[in-house]
Amino acid sequence: MTEEGSERENGGLGSMDSMESRWVYQDEEGSEIDNEGDDQRGVGGNESPQRDSEDEDNAEQRLIRTGPRIDSFDVEALEVPGAHRSDFEDISLGRRIILAFQTLGVVFGDVGTSPLYTFSVMFSKAPVNENEDVLGALSLVLYTLILISLIKYVLIVLWANDDGEGGTFALYSLICRHAKVSLLPNQLPSDARISSFRLKVPSAELERSLKIKERLEASLTLKRLLLMLVLAGTSMVIADGVVTPAMSVISAVGGLKVGVSIKQDHVVMISVAFLIILFSVQKYGTSKVGIVVGPALFIWFCSLGGIGIYNLVKYDTSVLRAFNPIHIYYFFKRNSTKAWYSLGGCLLCATGSEAMFADLCYFSVRSVQLTFVLIVLPCLLLGYLGQAAYLMENHADTTQAFFSSVPSGAFWPVFLIANVAALIASRAMTTATFSCVKQSTALGCFPRLKIIHTSRKFMGQIYIPVMNWFLLALTLILVCNISSIYEIGNAYGIAELGVMMMTTILVTLVMILIWQINIIIVLSFATIFLGLELTFFSSILWSVGDGSWIILVFAVVIFLIMYIWNYGSKLKYETEVKQKMSMDVLRKLGPELGTVRAPGIGLLYNELAKGVPAIFGHFLTTLPAVHSMIIFVCIKYVPVSVVPQSERFLFRRVCAKSYHIFRCVARYGYKDVRKENHQTFEQLLIESLEKFIRREAQERSLESDGDEDSDSEEEHAVSRILIAPNGSVYSLGIPLLTEFKDTSKFISEASTSEEKPGPSIDQITVDAEQSLEKELSFLRKAKESGVVYLLGHGDIRARKESWFIKKLVINYFYAFLRKNCRRGTANLSVPHSHLIQVGMTYMV
Repeated sequence: MTEEGSERENGGLGSMDSMESRWVYQDEEGSEIDNEGDDQRGVGGNESPQRDSEDEDNAEQRLIRTGPRIDSFDVEALEVPGAHRSDFEDISLGRRIILAFQTLGVVFGDVGTSPLYTFSVMFSKAPVNENEDVLGALSLVLYTLILISLIKYVLIVLWANDDGEGGTFALYSLICRHAKVSLLPNQLPSDARISSFRLKVPSAELERSLKIKERLEASLTLKRLLLMLVLAGTSMVIADGVVTPAMSVISAVGGLKVGVSIKQDHVVMISVAFLIILFSVQKYGTSKVGIVVGPALFIWFCSLGGIGIYNLVKYDTSVLRAFNPIHIYYFFKRNSTKAWYSLGGCLLCATGSEAMFADLCYFSVRSVQLTFVLIVLPCLLLGYLGQAAYLMENHADTTQAFFSSVPSGAFWPVFLIANVAALIASRAMTTATFSCVKQSTALGCFPRLKIIHTSRKFMGQIYIPVMNWFLLALTLILVCNISSIYEIGNAYGIAELGVMMMTTILVTLVMILIWQINIIIVLSFATIFLGLELTFFSSILWSVGDGSWIILVFAVVIFLIMYIWNYGSKLKYETEVKQKMSMDVLRKLGPELGTVRAPGIGLLYNELAKGVPAIFGHFLTTLPAVHSMIIFVCIKYVPVSVVPQSERFLFRRVCAKSYHIFRCVARYGYKDVRKENHQTFEQLLIESLEKFIRREAQERSLESDGDEDSDSEEEHAVSRILIAPNGSVYSLGIPLLTEFKDTSKFISEASTSEEKPGPSIDQITVDAEQSLEKELSFLRKAKESGVVYLLGHGDIRARKESWFIKKLVINYFYAFLRKNCRRGTANLSVPHSHLIQVGMTYMV
């Protein structure tokens, strides 16, 4: 689905609401683990699952052996250029200049507007009594900006990206790729063979890294703690997306008080109007808006630098002494507790640093680093130096330090560009929020929402309508109830510091497990930056009663939503694993599955990594007939940002050849684009299945030539599954055809040659070719009869004997989220008459 000619909706060929978070228990070899042992039975009887497990282990071995030769197919990425970081390579000089402007407009708006309010919030806690107070506060700001924004984020954290993707979930995905620390147990050996996996070559620090890795993998408590840290960091990013627009716009519009006499109520009304306009243009995308606001923000940074130089020359160049950190010591010595309170305001100079990392998916690391070092940082330093020079002679103007320091002749132009910059800053954090929501959704930690891709060139540029209006509503509530920039500043600091601390912990793990650098460097990074951030955090928490508690409550609510969604989806998948249909049941039912096989292809979307889903048994008992060919389609998100097109899909055969049942496993990265086009999907699906059948025949022919006593047909026909889905699915189809007669004859024609013995190798070859042509003919006839999508909607309910908390979480909170998240049929591009849906409820 497209909007404005270039936007595309995420969710692929029909994202099912039942395909949220998927897990599969595995042992070290990737085999599925059934926690219930011999007590678990498949649908339909008391068959032991032991035989199924052994068959699936054999299937795993066979897939590892034949995997590289299996044909794959892809639909969506064929039309999406720029699936890799090469988007930013080999581009023209003109394109690089445009990219630089977009980087300014998208990434640096938040940190660029911090001079509007930093000194005002600081001096509200520690009033200026003498010039040394100004020098001490300036020194604090300069070194906070240098240590956190420059050294930590620009020079270190940006390199901890996951193939160009930034943010807390990108770090978590990167860690999960190198250690089995995810509570989503869907990692398998085959994942490591994806070319974009790119594990690090062992270094001298490997032994220490392995010890820590083993400790993390062995401790369920540490795994849960790591996930909770990631969820907490993401919830703070989303909370930051609420408070950033409020702070930026209120502080910019508040500059009117310097130029004209205006009431605070009028400032709030103008701010509300600006915010509505801001969120309304968000849908036009980063590329469209970035190219417009990029030059505007460039003018803003030039204005900061120019005003700073003017004030330095006019008032007092002695503020350059603030580069000596001894003035920080003097500041705390004179003001003690008040200086400690002012740390919360000082941190505001580094707000937007996390947005630089979260928005990294839009641009390359080098472009962000160079733009910051060559343009952003010098202008910010000059801006703060100029304000301090002005305040050295005007101690009473601290309430509007920036606008008071602007020369009178340039006030209105600067006021105009400052408001434009404030709107841009709000967009920077909003786009970062969109990126984090998309990542968390793909990894099964956030309810599925409609995601629109706003750029044909850069697949990371997205827009989430529901999230956009949700952020607007909360921002308006915050602005209307807390109009003081001092109180909003406290809330701003809490949200920023929460994300910063989570990032510090995760990057420390990346240094140990992935970079494998010297432990002294790792400890130095963790000690310096975590200690610095905890100091700032202690100052802000002391003022939490000033109104900033609202943002904490909002962050807690977002955290609970994410945790409940993750917990409920995990529980649902575990239950489906336990209740999977036994392979022995299918064997006893025979090729016709105990029902009528009507000509046609049925695409059954399921969530199991291995085995036959219980919902298939429900289809067999509910429908009067099933299709002559069944394909189980599984979707799996792997811990990489992008899965190459040629490695996305795998086919395997389920049961004996005469059953005509296949499994298709689709592997996606959390950044992959999935475009809806069911007609293209149908065509490529059938073509790819034909290639798989031909390749399978070639493999069997080679094996027969090498060893006439090779595996039996039944051993070859066992379920070849190894990937569990963790996301949404596709859908298309037409109504089930039940009017066909003689279906048994239709099916048997394709399998008559399977058991024909041949007196010689030549005869065996001829029979094999005939069998291949008959199966391909069977496939074409089934295709002509139509493709139908079988959608199974599984719900969970807590058992009566469950704890009250579990009943509350599963039966009400999780059920509410599932009911109101994006439903699968909303993503389908086919008529409802082409779908067959069956519901099933599991008691957990």
